[in-house]
Formats: sequence, C-alpha cells, structure tokens
Amino acid sequence: MEHSAAPGPLIGILVFLVAAVVAAPIARRLGLGAVVGYLAAGVVIGPAALGLFRDPDQVLQLAELGVVMLLFLIGLDLRLERLMALRRYVVGMGGGQIVGAALAVALFAYLGGWAAPSALAIGVALYSSATAMALQILDERGHLNRPYGEKTFAVLLAQDIAVVPALALIPFLGAPAGAPSESWVHTLASAAIAIGALAGIVVAGRYLLDPMFRLLARTGAREVMTAAALLVVLGAAEVAHAAGLSMALGSFLAGVLLATSSYRHELEADVEPFRGLLIALFFMGIGMTIDIGVVWDRLPLLLAATSAYLALKIGVAGMLARLFGAPLPDAIRIGSLLAAAGEFVFVLVPLSMSNGLIDAETASLLSAMAALSLVAAPPLAALAERLAARAEPTLPEPDEDFEGVKGQVLVIGFGRVGQIASQLLLAEGVETTLIDGNPERVFQAAQFGFKVYYGDGSRLDVLRAAGADKARAIVVCVDDRETAKRIVELIQSSFPLTELVVKAYDRGHALDLYGMGLANVVRETFESALVIGRMALEAVGVDADRALEIEEDIRRRDAEKLDVQRVEGIYAGRDLTYTNKPTPQPLAQPKRKGAVVDDAATPAPAPAE
Repeated sequence: MEHSAAPGPLIGILVFLVAAVVAAPIARRLGLGAVVGYLAAGVVIGPAALGLFRDPDQVLQLAELGVVMLLFLIGLDLRLERLMALRRYVVGMGGGQIVGAALAVALFAYLGGWAAPSALAIGVALYSSATAMALQILDERGHLNRPYGEKTFAVLLAQDIAVVPALALIPFLGAPAGAPSESWVHTLASAAIAIGALAGIVVAGRYLLDPMFRLLARTGAREVMTAAALLVVLGAAEVAHAAGLSMALGSFLAGVLLATSSYRHELEADVEPFRGLLIALFFMGIGMTIDIGVVWDRLPLLLAATSAYLALKIGVAGMLARLFGAPLPDAIRIGSLLAAAGEFVFVLVPLSMSNGLIDAETASLLSAMAALSLVAAPPLAALAERLAARAEPTLPEPDEDFEGVKGQVLVIGFGRVGQIASQLLLAEGVETTLIDGNPERVFQAAQFGFKVYYGDGSRLDVLRAAGADKARAIVVCVDDRETAKRIVELIQSSFPLTELVVKAYDRGHALDLYGMGLANVVRETFESALVIGRMALEAVGVDADRALEIEEDIRRRDAEKLDVQRVEGIYAGRDLTYTNKPTPQPLAQPKRKGAVVDDAATPAPAPAE
C-alpha cells in the first residue's frame, strides 16, 4: 500500500511558530527589536525566498487582527475623558501631519516627473504611518502614557480616521474630466455610512455591552467570557470595515467605550494572549510582500527614495511636534516613530493603480519602498532615542560624593510623601540620609534648608555610596511604581537584612509589593482618605468618638481585605466593602405611624375575585 507524504493541515501554523520563535530572539540579541526579526522571517518563508507561502495577502488579512486587538487593548486603557483631552493633538497635529506628509510626498513625486493627479495620489497613498510598528515600539519602551507617546498616538488615530477620505479621493483623482460629481456623491455617501457605523458602535458600547457581560458573568463559564470578548473586538472591527473605515479604528472605539466597564480587566486578560501572536503574524505577512528581486534590481533607486521619504516624514512630524509644544528630544522621537509607511499603503497603492494613476512597476516600487521603510523603522527609532537622550536638557548636576554619610535611615525620593515621612524621623533626631534623582528637586530642597543628595536610587553603586549597607531601614518614596519595584528588588538582593518601608501608588501596586515579601507597605492616599472621611462624618453631626470607631472599622476591614486579596486576587473580599447600593423606599410616605396588629383578632381578607 502506497503511503502519501502530503503535508498536514497544521504545517503552515508550525512554520509561522518556528519562524517567530527563531527570529525574534535573534533580532533582540542583535539589538534590532522583535519587529525586524518578524519582517526578516517573513521574507525568508515568503514567495521571494523559500516560497513556503505563496499568497501574503491571505496572511495579512488574518494578521491584521493583531493590530485590531492591539488597538482594542489601548482603547481599554484610554478613558473617553482622556481621549477628549487629546482632541487638540488628534485634530491639529494629526490633521497637520496628514496634509503636510501627503503634500510633501506629492511635491517630491511631481518634481520627479509624475503628473499632478498621479503625484497627489502617491502622496495620499503614502501619508500614513505604521500604527502597529509605532505602538509596538512605544509598548516595548513602556512610553505610551508619556507626553510624546500620547502625541504620537493622537496622530496615528487621526491617520486611521482619514483613511475614508483617502479611499474616496483616489478614485476622484482618477475620474475622467467630465464626471467629478459622482465621486463627490460617493464621498458623501461613504462619510455618512462611516458616521452611522461609528454612532452604532458608540450606542452599543454605552448601553448594551455592560448588561451583556453582566448576564454572561452569571454563567460562571470563563470560555463564554472569552468568546464574548472576541465577539466585541471582531464585531466592532467588522462594522467599521463594512463602513469603509479601518478595522483597528472600530476596535479602538469599542475599547474606549469599555474603559470604564467593571469587566475591563477581564476583557484585557481574555484578549491579550491573541494580540501578541497576531502582531507577529502581521509583521511576517508584511515581510512576505517584499519582492527581493525588485529590491535588488532597483536597489540604488529604492534606497534613495526610501531615505528621502523617511527624511520628509521625520521633518514634517518633527516640525509639527515642535509647533504643538513638544521639546526637541520628544520631537525627535515623534518624527522617528511616524516615519515608516503605514499599513494602508498596501491598500491605497493598488487602488491608485486600478484607477490608472500609476502603472504596475511604480506600484511595485512604492510597495517595496514602504516595506523597506518598515524594516528601517526599529533601528531608526533606536537611533532617535539615543539622539533624544543626548538632546535632553539637563540641569547642572549637584557635585555629590556622599562623603560623611552615616544615616540610620535612608529615604529614597524626596517628593510629597518623602518630605512628610522624613519630618517624623528628623523630629526624633534620627540620622537620616535623603536622596532624589531629580536635580531640580534637589536644588529646591536646598532653598528650604534640606540636605538632599542627588542620586538614582535604582543603581546599586548609588545605594552603597548613600550608606544603604549600613542603614537600619530604607524608606522608598519614589513616584513611579515600576521604579519602586526595581529599587525593592535591588535592596532585597543586595541588603537582605535591611528593614524596608515602601510607598505604594494604589491597591494594585501594594499587592504587587506584598507579593515581593514586603511587610511595611503604605498606600500614599489611604490614611489621608480616612481622615477626610472622618472629618466629613463630624461635619454632618456624627459624634467624634463614633467617627473614630468607624475610621478604625474601615481600617480593620481594609487590612482584612488586603489579606484576602494577597491570596485570591484584587477582586476578592468585596463583602468587606460598604457599597452604595440603593435602599428600597416607599413611593409615598405614610401619613400616620403604623400600629401593631393582632393577627388573631384581624379577620382574614376575603379572597380576590
């Protein structure tokens, strides 16, 4: 009997997984970032090299779900109020970037010999920036919430919104000279459909999703919640796509609307595992579209064109960032992150070709140039980060050598909490060493008579110089939670016998610190919140002793809840919290007081008819 050796149905998945597992660590080891590894892996397994996959478009259609889920998770962390706070950057900076980049590229193409409509189509096709690439880099750095990260994200969001007019404008540019009106009618119809789709997502997100998740949560089936999370993400993406919008824009809006939901953390946990794999698949799909033959044959032209394109995009984005108040280092970072061509290039370039604005060879070269810009983006961003670090304005660093330091207690961080905490130690005459990594704060403290040493508390050499090895206790009062965790880990490994007292940012941070084996963890607002609550009770006439009893009761309940949450997670112990569920009230107040009724003496009511 003859045995067939045909490949099994899982071979494609296995090839992708092997490529991802091999490429990402190698690229990271070379300092290029995982994205470059995925792009290179896509080139190797794609039609231009090994030919294991012949149709990159099918891969890209599936892989775009990674971008969809990434935008959904970003939306979950971005409340609507914060999004409204970014509207100045979305409209002003984002709009300026779109128009400026499109016109700059179009002018470059026009000077290169293309007719005005074709040049403008090329500009429109290449205006966008790589959303997935930029957000992945920001996510890896942990800088999404920094000012330059927010500005970059605002521009990317504006570019996603602008894809509808871009899709309508290219057919208009390719329309015959007698029939522009039909294109404008189509544009208006597309805009109306897009607005209707966004309104539908908003209504569903605001009024339907929370009740749906509440109903499903009662089933107690985790897989049902996972399926519902995917339904929300993919459903919003498909609605947006059907309306001619970016799928990522639809999922992002759904995420924003669920940012205040009680089920936000559950949704995040359900979607996160899919996001990483699909993002890797997306970049491998982009790598597959790179035609090595075309690149090699026209390499000098492509390198020159790609360099000019990146320079134009960096220049436009950098100047706009400066106009909108970004310091020079942040403008450098923003320019580098917005330089690479966006994912929509691979939609708009073929559309321009189908409308007769560019020929097939030009379309192939533009796609290859866009792909090369994506390959160049991670090292370009890394270079920009080094340049930005050098351009950071620095105050003259205090000349500190920690000579003569001999404090019993070392306080790291002289911000709001560190200043008050040190008062108790100084009042008792305890020898205290104060260090802070902010030069401006060090100088300000000196004006008020404090001796604060300048130093980064997350560096072992600084801690040794500040006397951490001789201190009986170290108090960590830094503002950034990740920095606090790094300092704690460093002290635990280097000075394990030293007592640690650590300020926590919030309950979640406190639980993380307890999980590291700490006993002395204090949330920065807890005690002040208790005092405010007690004063509010006294203000409405509650006896002072009774108010103190209530305060102690809340403190005890909170400690018990923390003990439970350390074992079972942050959602445990809810029965220990007083909630403001509404108390049923009669529709009308009774006109007279009730009286006790003798059941035996009261005749039974007649049966209802």
